[in-house]
Amino acid sequence: MGCTSCSSGTDGQPKGCKNNGTCGSDGCNKLTVFDWLSNMSLPGNSLPFNGVEVRFKNGRKHFYKTPEDVTLSIGDVVATEATSGHDIGIVTLTGELVKVQMKKKKDTTAVDELPKIYRKASQKDIDIWQNSRKKESEIQKRSREIAIHLGLKMKISDIEYQGDGSKVIFYYTAEERVDFRQLIKDLAKAFSTRVEMKQVGFRQEASRLGGIGSCGRELCCSTWLTDFRSVKTSAARYQQLSLNPLKLAGQCGKLKCCLNYELDSYLDALKEFPKNDKKLFTEKGNAFCIKIDIFKGVLWYAYEGKAMNWFMLSVENANKIITINQKGDKVASIEEYVEDVVVPDSQIFSDVVGQDSLTRFDKPKQKRNNNKRRNNRNRNRNRNQKRDAK
Repeated sequence: MGCTSCSSGTDGQPKGCKNNGTCGSDGCNKLTVFDWLSNMSLPGNSLPFNGVEVRFKNGRKHFYKTPEDVTLSIGDVVATEATSGHDIGIVTLTGELVKVQMKKKKDTTAVDELPKIYRKASQKDIDIWQNSRKKESEIQKRSREIAIHLGLKMKISDIEYQGDGSKVIFYYTAEERVDFRQLIKDLAKAFSTRVEMKQVGFRQEASRLGGIGSCGRELCCSTWLTDFRSVKTSAARYQQLSLNPLKLAGQCGKLKCCLNYELDSYLDALKEFPKNDKKLFTEKGNAFCIKIDIFKGVLWYAYEGKAMNWFMLSVENANKIITINQKGDKVASIEEYVEDVVVPDSQIFSDVVGQDSLTRFDKPKQKRNNNKRRNNRNRNRNRNQKRDAK
């Protein structure tokens, strides 16, 4: 899968095979699917699935019907059916796995009703397609200038030429409804082509453009994530995260999708914890929860009016006190249920890579014994004077 040296060059294009993301292995592209059924034979009296998956710009994929007189394989450049004219794409999947992908994406279209593939792309088709792709960056810049001149509150994030160069699709994001009728007229006049406007969400925009997340890896939405589920601030609260928008927001400006990844594990762990608003009634006074630590399985409580003194209780002991309170009784104090957790010094710091001790600055710096050095200097001077006198 993929090239062995697909690092980025000075112009942002990948090195290695020099195909700039159109190699036959399809490993340089986003949302690549590995055909793990390619080496398996079909059962007897079973016909192969007559459909393929075709990828277009920025991971956009559609399913098409394979013509009877054409044999397609992964990496073939094909001319596909479009609303008007034809489009150019790359085959990314063939065979039975296409049926699995259609079921995963809830595409219930019958094979005979799928759009058609006209032919394998000729060299003329590929030249027109590549020349159109080269003009996209300049057209995107000019279209943004036109939108700003019209005073529209929208952002044209990306454009895509149809394979035959007869139509341009402008992808934009906007927080409010935008009247772009005049914009379409100006764009069609400026570029002498048919124009189509498509509004995408902020998450979809980030998935199309790609980028590097705060974790140092490529964005999940542009590599493997195919569905965008809503992320709520309660997911951060359950995981005891600081509600800092700068840290919780992703490239799209929305809450990070990865907040949902471990949410189920946190919810399962919190089932054993008592609720935060649950008070502990003791003869010494009522105590309320201040903080919990899900990983250590402990809670910190403090008496009302004495919030400076915290007492650490395990989940088991906190539930014991709550059970006693539910029976109408009170415990003497929560100090009786406090467990002192002693952490060995060996677990605090381990010098595994030859580092200095973390407590090297805790010890006071020893003062030099200047008197002793002065006496030694005088003794040596007297010894030298006696030697010179002899």
